[in-house]
Amino acid sequence: MADLPNRFSISHHGPAKGLSYEQWREVICRGFCRLDVAPAGTDHIDCHNEFSILQSVSLATPRGTSARFARTRSLLSDGCDDMVLINASHGAVRVAQGSKTIELTNGQMCLTEMNVVGAADLTSAGSFTTTRFPRRFLLQVSPSAEDKLAKPLGHGQAVSMMFNRYFALCNEVANDLDAAGQQAAAQHLADLVSLLLGANAEGDAFSKQARLSTARLDLVKADIVRNLSRADLAVDVVARANGMSERQVQRLFAHSGTTFSEFVIEQRLSLARRLLLHSGRQRKVSDIAYAAGFSDLSYFNRTFRRRFGVTPTELQAGFGPAAGEP
Repeated sequence: MADLPNRFSISHHGPAKGLSYEQWREVICRGFCRLDVAPAGTDHIDCHNEFSILQSVSLATPRGTSARFARTRSLLSDGCDDMVLINASHGAVRVAQGSKTIELTNGQMCLTEMNVVGAADLTSAGSFTTTRFPRRFLLQVSPSAEDKLAKPLGHGQAVSMMFNRYFALCNEVANDLDAAGQQAAAQHLADLVSLLLGANAEGDAFSKQARLSTARLDLVKADIVRNLSRADLAVDVVARANGMSERQVQRLFAHSGTTFSEFVIEQRLSLARRLLLHSGRQRKVSDIAYAAGFSDLSYFNRTFRRRFGVTPTELQAGFGPAAGEP
């Protein structure tokens, strides 16, 4: 499975038999997920599964109305002892671990392990996401994680909401991350799970807090990038959207060596540059400036030239062999 991309999806809709089912079951479910799969409550499978891989950590988002993903007794011989955080993203989800059944409601999570028989049901009544960690990796940041296995976690907690947002961000950017970025994202996910498990007092508290601050900064930056076209994008707007104070947001940027305003301007200039390069002369410079969130065309022109060494009009026209390079 080493040739899989960082982000991919695969589906099966139909009876649990035939060539397409067997390929899906063997290659993805058994080969990659280390799970068997069968219908859940019906005689047909209805499942579309999206995966993101961040080095040793894998994220899965199954959608549909019928699939039971099971760690069967016959599969235990593969020796996999990974730990999996199951998050009930919609409705009610039934999870089995050994002889224990955990009923999760929307927003609840539970930590499971793959060295025991278990299952999770995707049905019309409820869906879930999973984040799978190598056991040693998760225990490094949360040594008592095994004490929290097969117990409902996180309903309504601020840290669970932050985990959900970071999970979504990781899915969004998985294909764009280099090896270092993947490792950092995987570490941030593990740190968030550690807090979710109530293990924030363990290990190197200072180092862990620094990594969590970086995760929060990643989320803030993602919000900014998604809203660059808003001329009123300001620190108070972003702070409210992230449940933080203005001062907290400013401190996050200060610790990273920049400021909120500097980051916004840099991202707006980069967006404008991409739009200019891709549009040729088919789009007015003023339209591109406004699309990137600049309300003052003169300020845009001055700032753009200072940053890239050419005016927006010159870049659009293709003047100079290095006109498009910062």
